[in-house]
Amino acid sequence: MKVTFDNDWRASVTDDPLRLAPGFAGTSVRIAEYADVEEWQRFLVETFGSQEWLWDAPDELRFDQASRELVGAAFRLPYETADVEDSARVPAMPPVRPGGLRADEARDFRQEITTVLCRAPGDAVLTCLRDLDVLDEPLEARIGIASDVALLVQHGTVVGWSLTDPAQYLTTGFAAPDPDPPSPATRRLLTECLDLITQPMIYEVEDREPAALARLRAVDDALRNQREDRHRADALLSLIANLVEDYGNW
Repeated sequence: MKVTFDNDWRASVTDDPLRLAPGFAGTSVRIAEYADVEEWQRFLVETFGSQEWLWDAPDELRFDQASRELVGAAFRLPYETADVEDSARVPAMPPVRPGGLRADEARDFRQEITTVLCRAPGDAVLTCLRDLDVLDEPLEARIGIASDVALLVQHGTVVGWSLTDPAQYLTTGFAAPDPDPPSPATRRLLTECLDLITQPMIYEVEDREPAALARLRAVDDALRNQREDRHRADALLSLIANLVEDYGNW
């Protein structure tokens, strides 16, 4: 199977998905082996594909120069959130097929970030789409490029991606996610945090609505006092840190 990305850049689907656990920082998903900024910069030099550059921040898909195989990826959550009715339209089929990618040619391209986030109940799955028009037709394929991360294909084109069980992969910076299951409190607080940073709640926080600010302070307090699953709690604290700094004392 061949798939097309932005600017008619093409790759073949292989049988070899990435053997790396994704790291979910709350606003982005990273699948790579680099452990710090220096390693990340060296990784970019040694690979090709779509990458961040100065003020430009597309999704990243990086390929080995020699084999042209996919060796890493990073995806950003979009700013717009679909309403409950549209999110419920996200198709459950076809099932995920594990697989990697091999670039047709060794050249750079630019993969635009998706524009709309669809949240499943309890945030069991986060689905990021090119636009809501994707929901008007069936998906052709779901390519599982890494554990619980899939590319969504429609008419031969990659039109989005999904992360299943995002709470499992919560982490900070370049740290690897905790392999142990998240606590029930972490799962609940992930949903609370995603509510706070997405529409419409983010607007209520920015408008300093008393109920929204009280909810922000309650989530911050719960995360600071959570004893178990501290690594994930710290990741969620980082996710809402700017909101707490800007609005938490109002």
